[in-house]
Amino acid sequence: MEMNQVAEIVTEVTEQYVGEEAVSNVSTDKIVDMGAEILDTDKVDHYMRDLIDHIGKVVFVNRPYSGGTPSVMMDSWEFGAVEQKITFEGLPEAEDNDTWNLQDRQSYDPNIFYKPSVSSKFFSKRTTFEIPMSFAQRQVKSAFNSAGQLQALFSMIETAISDSLTVKTDALIEATINNFIVTTYQQGQNTPRVCKLLTEYAAFTGKTAPSAATAFSDTDFNKYFAFAVSRRAMQMRKLSTLFNTGRKPRHTSADRLHLILHSDALMASEMYLQSDTFHNDFVKLPNAESVAFWQGSGTDFAFADTSKIIITPEGAENPVTLTNVVGVMFDREALGVSNLDRRVTTNWNPKGEFTNNWYKADAGYFNDLNENGIVFVLA
Repeated sequence: MEMNQVAEIVTEVTEQYVGEEAVSNVSTDKIVDMGAEILDTDKVDHYMRDLIDHIGKVVFVNRPYSGGTPSVMMDSWEFGAVEQKITFEGLPEAEDNDTWNLQDRQSYDPNIFYKPSVSSKFFSKRTTFEIPMSFAQRQVKSAFNSAGQLQALFSMIETAISDSLTVKTDALIEATINNFIVTTYQQGQNTPRVCKLLTEYAAFTGKTAPSAATAFSDTDFNKYFAFAVSRRAMQMRKLSTLFNTGRKPRHTSADRLHLILHSDALMASEMYLQSDTFHNDFVKLPNAESVAFWQGSGTDFAFADTSKIIITPEGAENPVTLTNVVGVMFDREALGVSNLDRRVTTNWNPKGEFTNNWYKADAGYFNDLNENGIVFVLA
């Protein structure tokens, strides 16, 4: 299992997350696992370094097609290190039915072997970081009037540490989503995987599209935005190879659909469109989660900053900047977080009479571009 130290990265993304720094490049290479067709030979344990990592979970891509917003936090398992995802390749081919074409003295061989075609993808990357904190009770007792006040101090410190862990984990989750957005956009140009809203609006209506800055104050554009998102969600329900980079036959039913929208886009649809409509259900967007920003708030929460992503995806040498991102729609297996493990280890120092605590966080963050995904941008 590849375990990456990400303390420096989480410090960087936290500063952008809380608005201390402007949105700038984040390298997601150490964060996001894109999966591999074959396991590398360096997948050994991190204790004796002689034992080969075992597959801790096997996922079979078995999704019955009927023709017709869960969280990105996935499950965990206690043993093993690698998730193996097994997929049937393509769709079985049809052949002529000889039942209705029998010929005199013709042999019909029933003993031909038809090999099923399957492939495996392995996810074995994890991230880890820790927050150290020393607690010393005896030395600060003189500053308080009671044990309750002393306990309140350490409770406050614990809350600050918990908040820090939550913010840093959230920032890594956002980096995982951002990596999926940028990679899908790069590899999905001029395909249904990228919805360029302003361009499509002009082509669909014959009207001049508004600017990115004023688009969501335009009622007609908001109508088209709701239509475009709902249409893509409906299209993804059909079995198709068009909505994933790997060109795999996939469909995403309503219960598997995860939609995340920029809060400006979601609120504009509610305020400018639904509030002026007698039957809200006619213009209502699919159930969606919202984010106030994709990577960071910038210094003033301007849309130009909150809709911007700057990352260096896995395998890339240079940063990629994507602006005016308003949403992403994906199958729940397209990205996620697994094996989140938050724990505390302690050590009592008898000489200095203090306790050292290490608050640790491990998790696996993954993208699977063989699953359906669509990016919505103002372009």
